[in-house]
This record gives sequence, C-alpha cells and structure tokens, in this order.
Amino acid sequence: AALVPTGYFGPISARVRGLFVKHTKTGNPLVDSVAEHQPASAEAYLQYLHDICYIAPVGFAIVALVYFHDSSSFLLVYGVAAYFFSHKMVRLILLTAPIASALAGVALGRIFGWCLRGVTDYRPSFSDLLKLSSRASDDVPVVDAEPVDSSGKPKKAKKPKADKDKVKDGEEPSSFEEGRTFVVQLSRLVIAYMLFSSALPFASDFYARCHEMAKHMSHPTILYKASSHSGEEVIVDDYREAYWWLRDNTPEDARIMAWWDYGYQITGIGNRTTIADGNTWNHEHIALLGRALTSPEKEGHRIARHLADYVLLWTGGGGDDLAKSPHLARIANSVYRDMCPNDPTCRSFGFASQGVPTPKMAGSLLYKLHSHDLVPGVQADKNRFKEVFKSKYGKVRIFKVLSVSKESKEWVADPKNRICDAPGSWFCRGQYPPALKKVLDQKQDFGQLEDFNKKQVDDEYQKKYFEHLNDPDKAHKEGQKGGASSFVRPPKEQVDELQKRENWQDTPYTSELWNLIDANNIPMLKEYIIANPLVAHMRSADGRGPMFWAHEYGRDKIVKILRKVGVSEKHKDSEGLTPLDDTEIF
Repeated sequence: AALVPTGYFGPISARVRGLFVKHTKTGNPLVDSVAEHQPASAEAYLQYLHDICYIAPVGFAIVALVYFHDSSSFLLVYGVAAYFFSHKMVRLILLTAPIASALAGVALGRIFGWCLRGVTDYRPSFSDLLKLSSRASDDVPVVDAEPVDSSGKPKKAKKPKADKDKVKDGEEPSSFEEGRTFVVQLSRLVIAYMLFSSALPFASDFYARCHEMAKHMSHPTILYKASSHSGEEVIVDDYREAYWWLRDNTPEDARIMAWWDYGYQITGIGNRTTIADGNTWNHEHIALLGRALTSPEKEGHRIARHLADYVLLWTGGGGDDLAKSPHLARIANSVYRDMCPNDPTCRSFGFASQGVPTPKMAGSLLYKLHSHDLVPGVQADKNRFKEVFKSKYGKVRIFKVLSVSKESKEWVADPKNRICDAPGSWFCRGQYPPALKKVLDQKQDFGQLEDFNKKQVDDEYQKKYFEHLNDPDKAHKEGQKGGASSFVRPPKEQVDELQKRENWQDTPYTSELWNLIDANNIPMLKEYIIANPLVAHMRSADGRGPMFWAHEYGRDKIVKILRKVGVSEKHKDSEGLTPLDDTEIF
C-alpha cells in the first residue's frame, strides 16, 4: 500500500476491472464496445456447453458433499473461479469448458458406477484399477518376513479374531438377505435401463452438436457459406478478395484507414500498412480514427488526407461499420469532447425510427461512404473520395482518398521524425504530421477510473457517462443542446438527379421526413437538413416531398427552411400538381 502512490505499479486495465465491477460497463467506451467483453447470458452458456451446463452442477454437488478431499478441492476452486469470471465476460466461457467437462464426467461416472454395481455387484474405482495393475506386473511372489523378538527368536503369531459379521463356513445366507439383494439389484437394473434409454437421444444430439460447433468455429471468419435470395448456397469471399485487391492494386507504401477490428487482416493478407489494428492500448489514437470516420465528411477528409491513401469499410449489414458507428462516436468523444457535446454516450449519433440515421450519423464521413449510391440522395463528395472497389456481395467497399497531403506522407516516412527509445534502437515510434496539430490540440487524454497514478481524474466525464447509460432519455435531451445552425444548398447536379422520376421512391427517409413535418418537429428537421441538405429534395413514390407536405399541413416555418436549401415549389407530383396547388399557407 505504501508503494502504490509512488507510481511504480501500473493501473489495473479496464478489461481486468470489468471482471469485478458490479455494473456491466467499465467506463472505457473502447472496452465497452467489444461484444466479447459483455456479461455472459444463460443462452451463451447453453450455446457453447449445451447439456453439460445442466450436468456439471450435479458433479459439483457430488464432489462437494460426498467426495470432498484435498485433491478434489481443486475441481471446486476451478469451477467457482471459471463460472464467476465467465459470467462477467462472455469470451471467458472458454475457460469453463474443461472444468464443466470434468464435473460432468464425475456425475456421469458415479451414476454409471452405481448402475453397474446393480448388475455385476462390482463398483469400478481408480484405486481398484491401480491394484489390478500392480498385481499383473508382479512376477515374483513377495514373502512377508517372520517377526522376531528382542532375542532373535521367532514370535508366536496371534490368532485373528473371528469377524462376527461374516457368514460362517458352510452357513447359508438367509432367504430374507437373498430376497433383499435380488430386489436391490433388480431395481438398479431397471433404473439403469430407464436412464440409458432416456439419455441415448440426448447423447446422440450432444454428439452431433459438438461436431457442428467444432465445424462452425473452425471456419475462417472471412470466408463462409451463405444462401442467396434464390436459395442457392454460395461462398462469400468478399473480405479476402478486398484484401487481395489492396495487395495487387495499390502501391506498397499505401496506407489503409479502416476500423481497428480488421487491421491485422489488412496487414497479414493485404500486406499493406493499416492505421490501426487489434493492439488498442493507444486509446487516443483509436479515438482519432473514430473522429475521422464519424465527423462530417469535409472534416473527416481533412484528417484522412494526412493519414491515409485509402479508406476500407465493411458494408454488408449485420455487424458492419455502420452498425458499429455509435461506438466509434463514443470512443472519439472520450478524447475529443466536442464530438457529442453534453453527452458522453453520443445518443445523437445512431439510428432513429425505422432505421433512419440521426442527423449526425447522416452527415458523417462513414455514412456517406457506406451508403454511397445505395441510399437515394446519399453520395460521397467526388472531389474528396473516389470508389475504387466494391466486393461481389457488397460486403466491402474501398475508396481512394483524393488530395492526399504528400508533405505529410513524406514527413511521417522520414526516419528523422521518429522517436526511438534509445539511439540506434530498432524500436522507434512514429509521430503525427504537423498538419494535424490543430486537431490534436483539441484532445483530452483519456483517464481510466482505475488509473491511480494520475493525480487528475476525469470524474465529471465518468459520472455523466454512467448517468447517461442508465438514463437514455436524459442523454438524448442533453445531446440536443448546441449544434450547427447554418444551411447549405447541395450541388445542383445531385438535386437534379433526385428529381428524376425513376428516383421517386418510398424509403425510411421519406417516411421520417413526413413524420417530422406532420409533428411540426422543426428542431429535428433542421438537424437532418443541416447534416445532409439533399434529404430536403427527396421525393416519395407519388412524387411528393417535404415541400408538398409542408404546404399541405400549413407549416410556414418549415417552408422557409426548405427554401433556404433550394427546394423548388414548382416541381410537379405524379398527378401534375405543385406544392402551391395544395397549400394551407395564405
């Protein structure tokens, strides 16, 4: 305790701390973002252990209550520790597999021995097996030495006392004893038959499940089977194809910006430098990457052009980068507090109703690249990014960063700008280019709750982080405070593209816009339009859009907002009517 304040001991990591805290979050959004760090559920135990999770507790009880001794106590300690830690972190269920199997084996072995004794009057045990083994290996009989007294004369052997419980020679057991033995053996035989016949289907199912899980867990994560819309079984090889494309079509010194999850794959398969990988100890670096991806497109490009030549995104749905992006925003905000003002949990960055992105997400670099030419009205800035690769099934997209800063790239590559731990050492860490100084000056190094070496602890951030996790409504309200307030007209060619009849369609976007105008929710509508001005020009399948609905419901303030971003009142819907033909504004 006296040495702790001196700084000689490092802090307990957030991952370790997460095994002991009562709540399910550690206070570190980077650690909290990893699915394997979440608490284990009953379904998780059943998925990985199957029937063993029901049998193992029986074995635990048998060891603890019937066969407890110094050796068996190891099973109890191992079992308690494995269950406690796996319950805190789902990835540690792996540690329960050996002890669960051992305890299940104890239970099944004792039940089998009990049934076998009823049939053969023999109970197998480890000690019996050792005795049989020793007898079989002894070729020379051992003769006990004859005892002698102090003078050297042989002692007279004492007659052994008769065992009162043993049946005397020639004496037959009573009919009652025979009947009782027969009934016990018959009962055990019946029970053994019932247990065996009822357990056989479970054993067969367990055997098949084990092989199925082994096969499933042995498959590589970047190559798997799936079913197409027609029901045909296909091999999805999008990820490996993307990495091979990087290897074969980019310069050897190309730098790839991608979320850290796939960093090792890009390095190992694509043989290209990645901005971040699974070594996530540098929290501030991961936060900078998160800021670049979750910032507005223009700001994200300003960061990316000094760090990377290409941006790689997982875009295939499910757990792709867009689904992870709220975590990216939280991590970025833990260091760059202006990302989500007043809300450490970044509730304003995510999905609203019907899967529609919130304004902050809709305006982010990640969303623009992810949904480029897939969602009506969403396009990446062609002056900043160019799509160069899209995988067969749309799981991966790669964009080339335009206007890359050659000066920053050369500065980073220059060995003189690296910091070595000693002169001439091979361990030399790089530095950020000077062009990013303005961005880096805004950061606030993240301090973990358990870092007792730091004199200044960010208590206010941690307090608000947990408050907002437990009260999402409060987080959402506080996250609404502040924000941008200027409107920008989108490029004319993009607006003209949306007005084409083939691009009229009912989407979650148009449904959300209709709901906002119907409810006269001006603050939220303004956020959407500021984040992505093109949404104001979208039109549903009948040719009507925000300007039509604003006139229909008499929302004069909304009409003025739409005029600021260039929405025309002369466009006609499918019936040839303009917004002014059905207006309630006079």
